[in-house]
Amino acid sequence: MTYAIIETGGKQLRVEPGRFYDIELLAVQPDEKVSIESVLLVQHNGEVTIGQPLVTGAKVEGTVMRHLRGRKVLVYKMKPKKKTRKKRGHRQEITRLMINSISLNGSVLASEAETSVSSEATEATSEVAQESAE
Repeated sequence: MTYAIIETGGKQLRVEPGRFYDIELLAVQPDEKVSIESVLLVQHNGEVTIGQPLVTGAKVEGTVMRHLRGRKVLVYKMKPKKKTRKKRGHRQEITRLMINSISLNGSVLASEAETSVSSEATEATSEVAQESAE
């Protein structure tokens, strides 16, 4: 299994190809490709590459699925015995990003197509195992 740890929006995320993640709002239209070069760590078949602070030549590519708003966060401030109350709400703007591939030094380590083929193969082997058990 191949994964990478990236930094975007002031946060660090562990990402895998073929999965989507909600990150801070990106100034990109939906269905556009995004390339993230701030990669902190890449793991591929047990081989770990750690950057200091970033891995040189590493890149994570993804597609913006859509923009949406997160859950509402209520902020309630009150001073007892003073009749002072403030109730404020906030909804964070987020971007849903589908990770397409992880590449290191120009070679693609893992892509969305490879992970879907491997997941289908594991599903097929599990079905065969269940049928043989019966």
